Parts: sequence; structure tokens; C-alpha cells
Amino acid sequence: MTDKPALTYPVPVLNLPQKGLTVNIGTSEKERAALAAEHGLEAVNSFDAELLLTRWKKNGIRLRGHINAQIVQSCVVTLEPVGSKIAEEIDAVFVPENSRLARIQLDESGELLLDAEDADIPETFTGDKIDLGAIVEEFFELAIDPYPRTLGLAPETEPMVYGGGEEEENKPDSPFAKLSEWRNKP
Repeated sequence: MTDKPALTYPVPVLNLPQKGLTVNIGTSEKERAALAAEHGLEAVNSFDAELLLTRWKKNGIRLRGHINAQIVQSCVVTLEPVGSKIAEEIDAVFVPENSRLARIQLDESGELLLDAEDADIPETFTGDKIDLGAIVEEFFELAIDPYPRTLGLAPETEPMVYGGGEEEENKPDSPFAKLSEWRNKP
């Protein structure tokens, strides 16, 4: 991904309503084309997100929602177009960059200890806005299958081999075949 996301949707978050703020992000054809180009896809046929922003602790923001998209990629074996559907859930916490909750806690030896079962460390934001477009694009990118395959193609299918049947003729004899020839000599 480049520094500038294909989607931008800044939302002010300092004065959220008590019940939270629901945000629906739909995309234009131009934005979907930018998403496809940015993420190496043949096409993004549809992309939308529904998000709920609520207060978290004193100054934090909790973002929950989901992304739905339909994309077209190239099969890694045949290079044929492969359509797939993305349905990704989002649950993230953001705090202002100067918040003590954003500081990384180190142990006495100076090492960062992470527990896979614990909640993630909150992300930070600067100013009074969060770019929801960039956030949903990040979750979208993580949901894309890095090795798409055409339906019905077995995972162990080998890529096409070029050169025809010459392999059998030029194939060297096995060392064991040579040894058996020695044994059979008078």
C-alpha cells in the first residue's frame, strides 16, 4: 500500500453522540478502480462498509462494523479471473497519540511482551479526526486471499510445465540403475 490510501473518509470523533455514530461508506466506480489498482486486483465490483463509532474509556474511540466487497483476482496457477467475496468484521480501539494507553509497556529487561489472548494495543490518531476510509482499506487488504485459485483446481496442482515430452528422453539414469548393471556383469 502507498502512503495515500485509495479511500479517504475523515470523521470528527471528539464529540460523538452518547449512543455512538453510525457511518456507512459506499464507493464510486473511480474509488473501486483505485482500490483494484492499489491492491493488485483485476477489479473491485462492489465495496461498502457499515461502522459504529462509540466512546471507549475517557478519550478513546471504539470502532466496530463490517466490510462487504466483491473482487476479481488472477488465479495463481492458470491466470484466469477468479471472483471472490470479502466479508470482514472490524473491531478496533483508537486513542489520541498523547494518551498513556498508547504507550507500549516493556518488562524490566526492556522487552515487549505480547499475549496472543490479550486485546490488541490501541491504535493512535492525531487531531480530532479518524480517517475511516484508510482503516477499512487496511482491513480489506488483510482479507484478500494472497493465493487465489480457480474453483475445482486442487491445491496441489502443479503449474504448467513448458517443453513438452523431452523430459523423459533426456532424463539421466538413476544411480541405482547403474549399480544394478554392475552387479549383473560377469
